[in-house]
Amino acid sequence: MSDSNDVSLRDFQALIRQMYFEKDVERGIDGTFMWLMEEVGELATALRSGSLEEQSLEFADVIAWLTTIANVAGVDLAAALQRKYGSGCPGCAHLVCTCDINEKP
Repeated sequence: MSDSNDVSLRDFQALIRQMYFEKDVERGIDGTFMWLMEEVGELATALRSGSLEEQSLEFADVIAWLTTIANVAGVDLAAALQRKYGSGCPGCAHLVCTCDINEKP
């Protein structure tokens, strides 16, 4: 069931672009990548010892910084996700992955 506040990935990428694109381009991919890594670290900390609210906010930060890098690189995330995962697992081609648990699909 969809929440009326749901936002599509395409809309989110456009929103992040509108809010931050000029700063992001000035910082560049390398500088932005470092911010993403910092947020991934904060997410790891929150997953170990944070509240569900803290975890949720850190997930949001990671997605926002990843989206920022995609904008600077000129990548349409929604299209990329559709190409890679739209027909199922890229490893085994099944909708429900049947790859070995020790393999990266």
